[in-house]
Amino acid sequence: MQVLYNSTRSTGDAVTASQAILKGLSDDGGLFVPDHIPALDKSLEELSQMSYQEVAYEVMKLLLTDFTEEELKKCINSAYDSKFDTEEIAPLVEAEGAYYLELFHGSTIAFKDMALSILPHLMITSARKNNMQDEIVILTATSGDTGKAALAGFAGVEGTRIIVFYPKNGVSPIQEKQMITQKGDNTLVVGIYGNFDDAQTGVKQIFSDKELAKEMAEKGFQFSSANSINIGRLVPQICYYVYAYAKLLKEEKITAGETINVVVPTGNFGNILAAFYAKNMGLPIGKLICASNDNKVLYDFFSTGTYDKNREFMLTSSPSMDILISSNLERLIYRIAGNDAAKY
Repeated sequence: MQVLYNSTRSTGDAVTASQAILKGLSDDGGLFVPDHIPALDKSLEELSQMSYQEVAYEVMKLLLTDFTEEELKKCINSAYDSKFDTEEIAPLVEAEGAYYLELFHGSTIAFKDMALSILPHLMITSARKNNMQDEIVILTATSGDTGKAALAGFAGVEGTRIIVFYPKNGVSPIQEKQMITQKGDNTLVVGIYGNFDDAQTGVKQIFSDKELAKEMAEKGFQFSSANSINIGRLVPQICYYVYAYAKLLKEEKITAGETINVVVPTGNFGNILAAFYAKNMGLPIGKLICASNDNKVLYDFFSTGTYDKNREFMLTSSPSMDILISSNLERLIYRIAGNDAAKY
C-alpha cells in the first residue's frame, strides 16, 4: 500500500515520498508526515539474519513507496559502504548491563552520518523521478553534528549546493574546524550571531518566503533541507532501531517479542521520533527515554505538558542538544492528535 505524505499544518494535497524529500518543508511551514505508518512485513527472526543494508531496505521500502527496489537498494549500498571504519555499519556494544549502538563510525564521527550518508542519494534519485531540472540548494541549520555530516554527504554531488548555518559561538571548536575546512565547490558555511534556534528559525523563514522561492525558481534553483525536518533524513534513522533489536535477537540477548527500552540524547527530537515510528511499525519498544542536558525544554514539556521556549539558553559541553525549539516534536503532537492538523 502506497504511503503518501501530509503537512502537519494543513489538509492540503498529499505528496509522494520523493516529492516530500525534494521539498523538505511543506509550503505552509509544516513538516511532512506519513498518512499511515505501515507495519514491518518481515518477522523479527527474519530481520535478525540480515545485514544492516538489508534491514535498511526492509524498513525504507515500506515508507518510501514510490522508489523502486533497484533505486532504493542503489541508494542504500552507495551510502553504507567503505566510508564507515568498521565492517559492521553500526556495532552493538554491551557495557555495565546496557547495550550501546555505536553510530559514530562514519566519515565525520557523528551519528548524523547514518542518515546523511544516504540523503544525497535519495534526493538526486527523487529529482530524477520527478523530472526536476533545477539545481537543489540545501539549507541546513546545525548545532554541530549535522553541519559537517551534511557537508560531507553533499560535497561534490552533482546538481546540488549546500549552505550550512551554525551559531558562531555555539558549536565545539572541533566541529567548527570540521565545517569550515570542508572541501567541495558546492559547499558553503555561514556562522551566525545567535544560537541554533535562531539559525533554524531563519532557515524556516527562507523556506516560507514564496517570493524568494519564485525568484530562485526563475534562476533554476530549488531549496530543500538536510535537517531532520526532511522526511528523507528521518526515515533512515528508523532503520537502526530495527537493526539494534534484530542484533540483540541474533545474539540471543533477548527473545522474539521481548520488550526493550530505548534511551536517546535529544535536541531536535528527530532521533527519538524515529524510535517512536519504529515502535509504531511493530518493534517491541516499551519506554522511550528522552535524555536532556541543562536545556531541558523537552524534559519540562513531558513532565508538565507545557512547552516553554522562553527561557535562558544554556551553552553546554553537548552543543548538539543545546536546542529550545525541537522541531520534530510537531510530528509527535500531530500523530497523537489523530493526524488532525486542526487539533494540532
